[in-house]
Amino acid sequence: MMQSALTRELAPLDLKPPHLDILANLYRHAGLSQQELARKLLVGRSNISMTLPQMERRGLIERRGDSRDKRVLRLFLTAEGEALALRAMQIQTALIDRSLSRTPLEDCSAIGAQMERIIAALQMEDDGGAESG
Repeated sequence: MMQSALTRELAPLDLKPPHLDILANLYRHAGLSQQELARKLLVGRSNISMTLPQMERRGLIERRGDSRDKRVLRLFLTAEGEALALRAMQIQTALIDRSLSRTPLEDCSAIGAQMERIIAALQMEDDGGAESG
């Protein structure tokens, strides 16, 4: 339901939640490679490679060569992409605030702690899979 609500609220910006995920990650971690971005989003590189050209055509992101490794392209937000990322993150934050406003603080804290444990477990599994794969 949260995903549906976010989709509705991002529609006036002509964004979908996966676009927001990309924008938010590049806002926080400018210069990620496509592979690093896919890993952070827990999606395949093919998912990212289908979405990035659309965002590039819209003038939201740009790819720049890596100064140390010419085979790698780094992803950056344009000024327009950064402005859109900030607006979209505000929409997402407001939606979360509204959704949790009737939930007691201790319940919110418990939910947050559980989510952190899930993330840690997934990261450990991902790290372990990378070593053995």
